[in-house]
Amino acid sequence: MNLDFSPETETFRQTVRAFFETDFPKDILEKNRAGLALTTAEVRKSEMALGAKGWLASAWPEEYGGPGWSVEEQYVFDEELERAGVPTVTPMGVVYVGPVLYTFGSDAQKEKWLPGIRDGSVGWAQGYSEPGSGSDLASLQFSAELKDGTYTLNGHKIWTSAAQHADWIFLLTRTSNEGKKQEGITFICCPIDAPGVTVKPIITIDGKHVLNEVFFDNVTVPEDYRIGEEGKGWTYSQYLLGFERTSYARIGGKRAMLRHVREIAQSLPESGNYRLIDDPGFSRKLTEAEMAVDGLEMTVFRILSALSAGGSPGDAASTVKILATTTHQQITELMLDAVGHFGQAFGKSGDLPGSLPAYAAPDVAAYFGGRAQSIYGGTNEIQRNIIAKKVLGL
Repeated sequence: MNLDFSPETETFRQTVRAFFETDFPKDILEKNRAGLALTTAEVRKSEMALGAKGWLASAWPEEYGGPGWSVEEQYVFDEELERAGVPTVTPMGVVYVGPVLYTFGSDAQKEKWLPGIRDGSVGWAQGYSEPGSGSDLASLQFSAELKDGTYTLNGHKIWTSAAQHADWIFLLTRTSNEGKKQEGITFICCPIDAPGVTVKPIITIDGKHVLNEVFFDNVTVPEDYRIGEEGKGWTYSQYLLGFERTSYARIGGKRAMLRHVREIAQSLPESGNYRLIDDPGFSRKLTEAEMAVDGLEMTVFRILSALSAGGSPGDAASTVKILATTTHQQITELMLDAVGHFGQAFGKSGDLPGSLPAYAAPDVAAYFGGRAQSIYGGTNEIQRNIIAKKVLGL
């Protein structure tokens, strides 16, 4: 099996790398590499820089404004983006709702929403989980009642990523309680600043504001903000989730994290001459993490092969989700080991010691933030059930 990319793809890689090294906004790169949160304006600036090149909607067909890249070129682009330290593209627009819109939306909906998603000027959030309806998403109770061409939305969404940066939110809503619970779910879009919408931040254990609660109190939207048919929202959401779970791999980012850990481990401490890399136990765990990333990449290559042949991620996306999240946690545990006692200063107020390494706080934050990866986007336990039933036929 030849895993080398073609000369043409490698030339493409150099083009992408040159853009990130010379033309991408330097202030965004510096802030992201330092592990600092971006403002809404900075998120828009970052994504519009990609949109101006026609590279933000990298997996979209040319028919809808995508660059028309092969799956290999898409993979290389993602790898180079992460290698350069570019902020991860907010997936709710280009990865999640965009493909749903151009696959199931009306021509008017495509014209209304796709341009802003494609050029990065409009942000989106995903309104799926609710208190009591996370892994069992089909049990959701968020209501949408249709009367005289208008939906009235009521309910509470939670763990809503990037809602503080969003202009729109797409929602799974309950429009019927008859039949199977999946059959009464409808896919509806709503402006985040609509009267009756309230966004409240959730500050996570890493000290960051990524998640939110979003409350809807008699919020009204026109009927034509519904995507596709009423009661078909579950079908559209399952189509979306295949793209979501394969997007977790982020091989380039994981390799950059491993290089970072190795650099710390190979450096001499200020006092003493024993490097962390000389510890057999740590060295073994670092090698195991590198092998885990290699294994994840091979799994992604198998999916890319299927996509190249005209297939879809399918249920194998669950395998990527599990491997990607557990591997990320494996690496961040090594980062915590490498930070050592410097990590004790994380989260403390007041002046930090001047000798504190610049990498200490971001690395500890990455460890804490990574704990949630095996929960969000469909818990790993649920993904294992999917594999057992749909892949192994158990």
